[in-house]
Amino acid sequence: MSKGGTLYYPIWLAYASGVLEREGFKVKLLDAPARGYAIDQTMKEVESFGPNLVVLDTSTPSIYNDVEIGRVIKKMCPDSFVLLVGTHPSALPEQTMRLTDDVDGVARKEYDYTVRDLACTIEKGSSLRKIKGLSFHDGDKIVHNPDRPFIENLDELPFVSEVYRKHLRIEDYFYAANLHPVVTLLSGRGCPNLCKFCLLPQTFTGRRYRFRNPENLIEELEYVKETFPNVKEVFFEDDTLTANRKRIQEICSLIIQNKLELTWSCNSRANLDYKTLALMKKAGCRLVCVGYESGCQQILNNVRKGISAEYAKKFTQFCKKVGIKIHGCFIFGLPGETMETIEQTIQFAKSLNLDSVQFYPVMVYPGVELYEWAKENGYLTTEDYSRWLTKEGVHNCLIEYPHLSSSVLTKMCDAALRKYYFRMSYVALQLKEALRHPSEVKRIMKAMKVYLQYNLKLKT
Repeated sequence: MSKGGTLYYPIWLAYASGVLEREGFKVKLLDAPARGYAIDQTMKEVESFGPNLVVLDTSTPSIYNDVEIGRVIKKMCPDSFVLLVGTHPSALPEQTMRLTDDVDGVARKEYDYTVRDLACTIEKGSSLRKIKGLSFHDGDKIVHNPDRPFIENLDELPFVSEVYRKHLRIEDYFYAANLHPVVTLLSGRGCPNLCKFCLLPQTFTGRRYRFRNPENLIEELEYVKETFPNVKEVFFEDDTLTANRKRIQEICSLIIQNKLELTWSCNSRANLDYKTLALMKKAGCRLVCVGYESGCQQILNNVRKGISAEYAKKFTQFCKKVGIKIHGCFIFGLPGETMETIEQTIQFAKSLNLDSVQFYPVMVYPGVELYEWAKENGYLTTEDYSRWLTKEGVHNCLIEYPHLSSSVLTKMCDAALRKYYFRMSYVALQLKEALRHPSEVKRIMKAMKVYLQYNLKLKT
């Protein structure tokens, strides 16, 4: 969970669950953190289901904990095949497999069909060597089968929202910038941009944006509207929904033509034109989540961000003019950062006067260009992945420069948040917004409560 209380949908596990169910397998998708289950309750659920295949989604900060969960499950269900999936095992399959013999395999990168093929293979008792994208133990050896190509026809996948309806409670998930309850969807996978720090495109989905047909997406939106009458917003989880301008315009036109009247939001770059933003607003777009990253153009260039800080200002003005809210994200500690550029970014963020912001200390993960750069230059403080989380459970900053320590970067993020949110002009703006749009009150109050609790912990 983040400082603002965000709890994400297990969207990739949900897709794999849908694929398995379509093949006729009995599936139980359990999101223990969302349900508030402790380890004992989680194990009771596993034991009751008696799985032949257990799929655990993991990442760098949680890898050791998740491997231990896998070990406990294997002890409880010795005949089950325990499989790890996610960004960390995709980037480091060999290292992940060597952590324990109780994890039977790793599905690298997109695993929808790898899990399907594995389930079929287990059922038939045939060889694992034909399953593309799978790494597994074979006696004392670790075998890495050839990579699985990325899925080209995304329309053939089941609607992830159908899996939500069957297995999850949408009320359990909270995105600080979005109306609650929210449903998250994917209209495509991959990202064509070349940012050096971004995790998913480099380790999991690839740097080519693969699309669902707009008609297929509209059909799922109609399903969401009919199935979840209490949903307040749909969030498109694509790394950059707006990467293809022609396509987002087509999607918006279809939403309008079909009179869906849905409120939605998405990830966007700060490079859209006024015409596209106006069409998005007309189609129901309430908010865009934008990675501004820095107010210093040289730092943006250093990480191949591919946007202009100057145009980002125009983009922000366009959003305000058409009435689209912005959640802005900024990173402290990218290559070239100094205390002066940090202050420049804080002033840049305040000048934009966005609806909500997040300041992150730079976080690097295996398989990402910035990780290798930090490692090669001696800026990575540790490769002990248990330190990727703080004791409060927040992602940790593990890059340390001679002139900027990781603790300073973290403290500057906390200071920037206080400087931004505790301005009287910002507080007045939020109060005005709550009066104009009562539906925003619940979201604002929950995010504020979690953030204030985080600040109190810092002072104790």
